Amino acid sequence: MDNTKLSKVWDSLHSSYWFVPTLMAVVAIALAFIMLTLDRAGLSGPIEGLGWLYTGGTDGARAVLSAVAGSMITVAGTVFSITIVALQLASSQFGPRILRNFMQDTGNQIVLGTFIATFTYCLLVLRTIRGDGDGYDRFVPQLSVTFGMVLAIASIGVLIYFIHHASTLIQASHVISSVSAELEDTIERLFPEKIGHGLAEQKRQVVEIPAGFNSQACPIKASDSGYLQAIEDEKLMKIARKHKLLLRLKYRPGKFVVQDSDLVIVWPGERVNRKLTEQLNDAFILGNERTEQQDVEFPINQLVEIAIRAISPSINDPFTAIRCIDRLSVGLSHLAQRDFPSPQRYDEDNILRVIVEPVTFAELTDAAFNQIRQYGSSDVAVTIRLLETIAAIAPYTRNNRDRTVLLRHANMIKNGSHERVAEEFDKKDIEERYQAAVRALE
Repeated sequence: MDNTKLSKVWDSLHSSYWFVPTLMAVVAIALAFIMLTLDRAGLSGPIEGLGWLYTGGTDGARAVLSAVAGSMITVAGTVFSITIVALQLASSQFGPRILRNFMQDTGNQIVLGTFIATFTYCLLVLRTIRGDGDGYDRFVPQLSVTFGMVLAIASIGVLIYFIHHASTLIQASHVISSVSAELEDTIERLFPEKIGHGLAEQKRQVVEIPAGFNSQACPIKASDSGYLQAIEDEKLMKIARKHKLLLRLKYRPGKFVVQDSDLVIVWPGERVNRKLTEQLNDAFILGNERTEQQDVEFPINQLVEIAIRAISPSINDPFTAIRCIDRLSVGLSHLAQRDFPSPQRYDEDNILRVIVEPVTFAELTDAAFNQIRQYGSSDVAVTIRLLETIAAIAPYTRNNRDRTVLLRHANMIKNGSHERVAEEFDKKDIEERYQAAVRALE
């Protein structure tokens, strides 16, 4: 399986509440059989010498394991209920797109898995306990019962952790920090320091596109609808090289694909057949929602969504919006220092094979600023922080093109606020921040 698909499968498993608990339950089943085997072999080891081994009878063992199993499944239900309430609160306060980050929280998954694993272990050990009147040889798995008590004590520690973790997980600062860390990871993964080609080489490469490309090319239709989550780059290059094709992609990760729309333009068109169409469609991974796997704009949109919800009249929390703007400034500062990959991709023989739909610094800046500017133009604190953010990003820009983009946003922020802000002193503060941003960009 391709690395891109493996990454997609892992992302789906990591975003589910069943995978880790199921894995821990399987481990608990294996532990139960191992401990019972040791009990049957009489290998209690140093535990018996330390006096920690359970020495009660069959009734006591049954009572202990029944109490542990019953309490664990009850606590697991409580933990699940609290988690659902936290998800509902997060959805209403931060937006439904943020739910994916909560679903990926490993701590909650381990907590739920611990209680389920302990319940499973105790249930399996409980069924093996036999007394004198049961018609079988008396058997009290002392080592297994002792280990069950250890698991119960560990579960108490996990419960205390969960109470603390659940209370911090829904705090605005934690949510914003988590999304910002996701943005940083995505930038590091998709935009290494040295990638793609310089601008001069891009201009030279455009000439290599065949003159009759548009007239001789054939479109490949999308076989399904959904958000483009990832593209298997290596598979596309392998197909293009094998069939001696030039592919122009019409979508980039993060965009919504409509069934039967043009997905790929193939040149020369006469080589297109049903098998090739299926192979090319298989290289595009579609889903019901966007992910950060190959879409750097997605975590930016998450921060923007938190910000515009915070400055909405129903919540009216500019401090949360300002925190989001601060995190966006970090992400845009890092992006301004990166070399964006060239839209032209070449094979090992330096032959142009794939032309992708590129992402630009201007588009990412628009995604970060536009909606916050539009919804927060009447909020002086938010407007001032937007202008301060532009001034903070300016020293990291490396070309006039990026500085022009930031200047355009500074002008729109100032013009929009002057139309919505009535107080002259507020306008003066905004003008001062605007002039500071212009000086930084110069």
